[in-house]
Amino acid sequence: MEQPLVTVVIPVYNAAPDLARCIESVRRQSYRNLEIILVNDGSKDASGPICHMYGRIDPRVHIIEQENAGVSAARNTGIAAAHGKYLQFVDSDDYLAPDATATLLSCAERAGADLVIAHYYRVDGGKKTAHGFLKRRDVMDQREFARELMDEPASFYYGVLWNKLYRTALIRDNGIQCREELNWSEDFLFNLEYIRYAHRFCAVTKPIYYYVSNEKSITHTQIDFVSVVRTKSKLFTYYKSLYESLELYEKFKPQIYKYLVATAEHS
Repeated sequence: MEQPLVTVVIPVYNAAPDLARCIESVRRQSYRNLEIILVNDGSKDASGPICHMYGRIDPRVHIIEQENAGVSAARNTGIAAAHGKYLQFVDSDDYLAPDATATLLSCAERAGADLVIAHYYRVDGGKKTAHGFLKRRDVMDQREFARELMDEPASFYYGVLWNKLYRTALIRDNGIQCREELNWSEDFLFNLEYIRYAHRFCAVTKPIYYYVSNEKSITHTQIDFVSVVRTKSKLFTYYKSLYESLELYEKFKPQIYKYLVATAEHS
């Protein structure tokens, strides 16, 4: 198999307690042809020195310093700097399974897929549970993938960036970015826009990512009912538009509207 470069983007903000675990899990991937971009988003703790330490010991690690602008801005910075054929995202308090990149990449190259989606583990204290929905092994087109998405539109599985592999050129050519004005579900909107331009989708059922539940995260501390309703109403416009463009809206209208009342699998 060809050894294409995969860029892993890690936004970093005051992540010192967990950062080394995260970076080490990426550096120790069984797939070695990686570009690892650490975007230090104005951290006030020891995150910056930790990033630069890894930059000195591993030539694959590149550090970008910026004033604090939020996770979406940090991801956009990483996307703009990426040289890889593929893009993978990791959050700084989470970590990867040793063969995460190899698993995603093998599927992408074998299927010619624009998007690969994988199961993941949720880590809550000493408890670890596997999560995911798609068990199909075939290649899906836009309409097939969109029909699957309808069943669990508010789930982490479909909404987040970190259990997926993306084609960098598809993102760049279509100007897809994380919306910096949103502090919740910005990744879901990114995925909705990406699906518009992607043509081939595949899934792997093997969990490749460890999502660590964090009670101090924005989702737990800054999102209330009013914010959820306001944001979901805004996102529904894009969600509905996707299904209209695929000529699925009229046929599945009741199911599509369920997004407004659906709750995230892990909120």
